[in-house]
Amino acid sequence: MAEALKNMYNKEFLQQFGEQIYNVYTSFDIKGFIATIIDDTWDELKLMERMDRITKTLGVFLPKKYEEALEILFKIDEYCVGFPYLFFPNFVCVYGLSDDNWELSMLALKRFTIRSSCEFAVRPFIMSDPERMIVKMLEWSKDNNEHVRRLASEGCRPRLPWGMALTMFKNDPTMVLSILNQLVEDPSIYVRKSVANNLNDISKDNPSVIVETVRRLKGINKYTDWILRHGSRTLIRKANPEIMKLFGYGESIDRPISTSATLSIDPPNLKIGESCKINYELCIREGDPIHIRIEYGIYFVRARGKTSCKLFLLSDKIVTGGQCLTGTKIHKWVELTTRKHYPGEHKIVILINGSEVASSVMDLIL
Repeated sequence: MAEALKNMYNKEFLQQFGEQIYNVYTSFDIKGFIATIIDDTWDELKLMERMDRITKTLGVFLPKKYEEALEILFKIDEYCVGFPYLFFPNFVCVYGLSDDNWELSMLALKRFTIRSSCEFAVRPFIMSDPERMIVKMLEWSKDNNEHVRRLASEGCRPRLPWGMALTMFKNDPTMVLSILNQLVEDPSIYVRKSVANNLNDISKDNPSVIVETVRRLKGINKYTDWILRHGSRTLIRKANPEIMKLFGYGESIDRPISTSATLSIDPPNLKIGESCKINYELCIREGDPIHIRIEYGIYFVRARGKTSCKLFLLSDKIVTGGQCLTGTKIHKWVELTTRKHYPGEHKIVILINGSEVASSVMDLIL
């Protein structure tokens, strides 16, 4: 995806953007700006590298004084909307990180996030002075604008994809939770998704914190419950027993959830690039309705012959006691950018609430 996205930064885009700047700053050298950016190395640059080059080249062709350069960007930012203009907030974190510029940089981030997004740009400020930034982000969490409130949550995610990891928050998420507590009833789905993703980040390093958060907040209102459920998704996939119990999944302490389970693979032998059918039948124990999560897992063969299991969700629902469930799932063994297939015997399993209840094997050949 990043490979395709990087192509949005091309000569036409830079020409249009340069003309926008020139309209408010006639000393701007459009040709020099473009020529400096698109040199012999341009084609090899990745998305974020291209964005960074645009940012730093702006620093060369705009006024040297940070406040004067920002004033020019402020004059055109309402016309620069969306993902391509992430170099606006990037300009702030590259040139405005000093303590002398802090207040102006905070104003710029709050302004730019409304039309683009500042979760990457805010992170160097957090790394530099986490306590000061948390105070500012608590302020943002109470803002009337949903984009600003989202920045309060998204910017302090410990494991933000594409962003630098915030190790101090991975070790101790207390300050992050002070912000999320302000947003757990937010009416904006845009904000709630961010809060849930932040909680999910925290769960990977501090699962007990999320268990306690769910126990403390579950049932406050429908918005909070949605956030907690979505924010616990990694712990649910791992069948964390405390989380499973809090969300009402059936337990198998006294007796198994299923009375019988079968799994077959058709065909049992296939080549990389082909597909197979995963057929299963599960019979649930008699008694009260029960909440179950059905998954299939594949123990993928790795380059050195070892295996690692990847889970895929089939169903998550409440079923009646004594019910038998059947289903077929087609799995495509195509090569992905995130997964390379290797030949060998692959074990496939069916799981109910995190416990394997049936298994089979298939051979993948070249």
